Amino acid sequence: MKKPKYDLVIKSGRVIDPAFGFGKEADVFVKEGRIAKIARESKVTLKEISSLPEENIIDASGKIVCPGLIDMHVHFREPGFEGKETIITGCRAAAAGGFTTVCCMPNTSPAVDNQETIEFILSRSEGADARLYVVGAITKDLKGAELAEIGDLVKGGAVAISDDGAYVQNPEIMRRALEYAKMFDIPIITHAEDEYLCSGGVMNESFEGTRLGMKGRPAVGEVIAVLRDIKLCQFVGGRLHVAHVSTAGAVEAIRQAKKEGLNVTAEAAPHHFTLTDDAIGKEFDTNLKVNPPLRTKKDVDAVIKGLVDGTIDCIASDHAPHCEEEKDVEFDQAPPGMIGLETTLGLVKTYLIDKGYLSWADAIRKMTVGPARILGLPVGTLEKDSSADITIIDPDKKWTVKKEKFQSKSQNSPFIGWKLSGKVSHTILGGKAVYSGK
Repeated sequence: MKKPKYDLVIKSGRVIDPAFGFGKEADVFVKEGRIAKIARESKVTLKEISSLPEENIIDASGKIVCPGLIDMHVHFREPGFEGKETIITGCRAAAAGGFTTVCCMPNTSPAVDNQETIEFILSRSEGADARLYVVGAITKDLKGAELAEIGDLVKGGAVAISDDGAYVQNPEIMRRALEYAKMFDIPIITHAEDEYLCSGGVMNESFEGTRLGMKGRPAVGEVIAVLRDIKLCQFVGGRLHVAHVSTAGAVEAIRQAKKEGLNVTAEAAPHHFTLTDDAIGKEFDTNLKVNPPLRTKKDVDAVIKGLVDGTIDCIASDHAPHCEEEKDVEFDQAPPGMIGLETTLGLVKTYLIDKGYLSWADAIRKMTVGPARILGLPVGTLEKDSSADITIIDPDKKWTVKKEKFQSKSQNSPFIGWKLSGKVSHTILGGKAVYSGK
């Protein structure tokens, strides 16, 4: 039998690739793990694949075919906290959410402040269901006191540096970090919460927090931190990326920085454009405890506006797994964080696309080429000869978030029971299906 010309064909889908402005019904052809071509009206060409096994031809009629989604902000907890999530289970959750590429934050134990830890994480990701990149630490052990060996981290494979989970309080250290990062042309990802203002707070400082008698983390703590880092970026000329923006003031500060031509980018997490702090008082669900905290409707509206007008460049889950027993405590005693890889796409479709804020092309841009360009990753497109990382989406599939369906090792999600629209049909990594929706 004649050997097939292609290894995989995805036919009749609506192909959307914002990297080069493609958005039409077409067929995608894959050969040896790479994109061979995208062709419109290729019925004649399809005769060439008659010898392909049935499972190697995917009918994507009525579905969206796009570059594999990228999540530039996840916590996989390995090394040190494997009971919450491992690299393998985290990548499995990523694939189930349609993500073919993830970037791990450095707050593990030990922290990712040396080449050896990066090498360990990368070795653990071999054969996983998603591509994994590593974000190194800004300071040693994330303590904010002494710079990590940034050159060694980059040499080891770090695509950015961050002390995520902690703000670099010392402006002199942040200045030097920006200078070093500029030398290697990588961004600094800042967790912008001034701890002098926010320390000990367990939710947003607001009417709701006062009513519930909980110590707050005020919005101004984020705004001041963002403004300081923007000014340092302006002074040094480096690249600054603001993680999980949650306040109207921070969105406006980033907007003004962009107008001034500064190299500042930003991301938003789904919980910051779908949830407000008044949800906490209804059930005291500890899965609603996150840093930065859930804010007010005014802040949610500002985050959405920032996504719409391009102030916020990308959407990232801030996937933060915790064991059930850790969250099954008083609200103020629970660790902050929620999982998000498997619900992000559905929340984007239901709360941004269905409500008319973003088009599919806009949303896909913020989850593919947007983060790829910020981090300089060789993914996020279906261009010829690029890696065949592909997400196929059933855009109108209705589904309910169920705890028992999570692929993540943890289930700490406040979205359990929510009815969403838009679900992953297939996730393809390097030309091979790593997830097929049920």
